[in-house]
Amino acid sequence: MAVKEGKRIRAAREGIEAAKLYPIQDAVKLIKERAKAKFDETIEVSMNLGVDPRHADQMVRGVCNLPNGSGRTVRVAVFARGAKADEAKAAGADVVGAEDLFETVNGGTIDFDRCIATPDMMPLVGRLGKVLGPRGLMPNPKVGTVTMDVKGAVEAAKGGAVEFRVEKAGIVHAGIGKASFDETKLVENIKAFADAVAKAKPAGAKGTYIQRVAVSSTMGPGVKVDPASVLGA
Repeated sequence: MAVKEGKRIRAAREGIEAAKLYPIQDAVKLIKERAKAKFDETIEVSMNLGVDPRHADQMVRGVCNLPNGSGRTVRVAVFARGAKADEAKAAGADVVGAEDLFETVNGGTIDFDRCIATPDMMPLVGRLGKVLGPRGLMPNPKVGTVTMDVKGAVEAAKGGAVEFRVEKAGIVHAGIGKASFDETKLVENIKAFADAVAKAKPAGAKGTYIQRVAVSSTMGPGVKVDPASVLGA
C-alpha cells in the first residue's frame, strides 16, 4: 500500500526535479527555502560510497571539524583522573569522572552526546563496549576521542566536530548545520565534510568512491547534489 504524502511534503517537493543533480549552492538554497518547521531544522548531508563495510579494508570512519560549527549543543563526557580531569572540566566538559562515571554509564544513565577518554582509562571504558558501542559513543583514537589532549578534544567536540562512520549499506551521513545558517556557511560545512570523507577513503575501495550525494532538512525533502560541486577546490 502506497503511503500518501501530506500537503506540506507535496508543497515542499514542488520546484525540485527528482532526477536532477543540483550544484551544491542551488541545493542548499532549495533546502533552506523549504525548511518551514517551527524549530530550527538540522541540515543533513548523505553520501553513498562505493565500499562494502563488511570488509575491514573498506571501513570508512573519521571526524570533521566543521568550519562554521554544527549549531548543536553537544554534551561531552570525559573519562580521566587527576590533572587531566581538571583539564577536561576547565575546557567545558559536562561530565567528568573515572570509576564513578563508569558506574553511572553502566547503570544505563547516558547524559552526553560525545565521549572522550585518556588512554590509561581505556581498560575501564572498554568494559562499557556493549553500552556505548551501539550508540556510537565508544571513544576511539582514530577519531581523536582517545587522547591525552583532553582540552583540544573537548573544544573540538563543543565547537562543531562531527564523527562519521559508514553504515552497512555504504551510506555515511551527518548533520552539518542549521536552517538558520546562511547559505555560504552551510556550503562551506558540506564541502568540509565531503573533503573529510574523501580523505578517509580506505585502501580496499575500488571504482567510484563517492557515488551519490544528497542534502535535506529534518522535515524537508531531499535534494540530489552533483558530487563534483562538493569535492575539490
